[in-house]
Amino acid sequence: MGTIKQNRANNILTSGKLDATDGLNNNVPATNIANASLSNVTSYPPSAGAGVSSVASDPPSPNEGQVWYNTTSGALKQYIGVSAWSSGGNLPTALYENAGAGASINASLNFGGQGNPPGPAHPHSADTQTYDGTSWTEVNNLNNSRRLLAGAGTQTSALAFGGYTVPPASNTQALTESWDGTSWTEVNDLNTKRNYTQGFGTSNTAALLGGGANPATTSVGNSESWDGTNWTEVNDLNTARMRFGATGSQTAGLIMGGYGGPPDYYTITESWDGTNWTEVGDLNTGRNTAGGSGISTSALLSGGSITGPSYTGATEEFNGSSWSELNDLNTSRYNTGSSGDTTTSSLIFGGYDGAARTQATEEFTNALTTQTITAS
Repeated sequence: MGTIKQNRANNILTSGKLDATDGLNNNVPATNIANASLSNVTSYPPSAGAGVSSVASDPPSPNEGQVWYNTTSGALKQYIGVSAWSSGGNLPTALYENAGAGASINASLNFGGQGNPPGPAHPHSADTQTYDGTSWTEVNNLNNSRRLLAGAGTQTSALAFGGYTVPPASNTQALTESWDGTSWTEVNDLNTKRNYTQGFGTSNTAALLGGGANPATTSVGNSESWDGTNWTEVNDLNTARMRFGATGSQTAGLIMGGYGGPPDYYTITESWDGTNWTEVGDLNTGRNTAGGSGISTSALLSGGSITGPSYTGATEEFNGSSWSELNDLNTSRYNTGSSGDTTTSSLIFGGYDGAARTQATEEFTNALTTQTITAS
């Protein structure tokens, strides 16, 4: 064990006064810890400060962010959130270009898409399945088979809109269907037909759609708002695009990344406040056809197609102003379904993994756990 020294100089502010938080609590600056590892600590002198408690065993119910020294194991420990992707139950059929809805891992919905391989033997899908946190269950189909469609809402109150049926490009759709937890019902069409699009919203009566492709290769920026009966044109995106990720509610959402035409892999993120779109912090990795989840101030974007072209499992988290890297998906893929309205309970399912359409489902959680602190 190296030396842990108490140095008041590092707790003196530029004004010359002692820092009232760190200085008086005897917190030890990280620069004052000279050691290759903080595990197997043989002693922890009281002079290191009362801010860290010494206990013979780990606290049974620590608070998030709590730090303590375990005198039995000789280790400095902390209780923090750890984010990770883990495998969930496979979809019944391998597919991509599908859509999703749902508030959490335990209550999600998959619909539409295209099977593996494409062609007459694997037509555009109308299949719909619910996910309970363990497995997918077949329920009533969409009325209209399609892929590259958008989804919004929850497992019991969802909306499917836009998409693409079969070639040629003129088969881009304005169709909208409403899900009540049991069956799909056709409702009023979009004003502008489009595919390669994503939407967001919290139910089958409140959703928003921005951007997309019309008919198949031309990016659009116009946005539409759904009130349960009709679609209404609202303010356009600042950057027209297709193949983007999206998440949020009818009055507070995000459009992330996307594609405007070769060789574009956008990093651009736009935030919707119910009236206007505003550009916010860029993604670290430019991409399109990635899966979005969360809310406008706390979101995830996972997977996607990147420059090359290639495929990625990269996951980024948005905190309302900027993006940070998190643990990657276990299977790199693009054109997936996604769901989840929190960054601690999100789902990615289906997609293309570089070789074939996939049945794989991955669950993202951010669980609190005890970790031993080691010097970097």
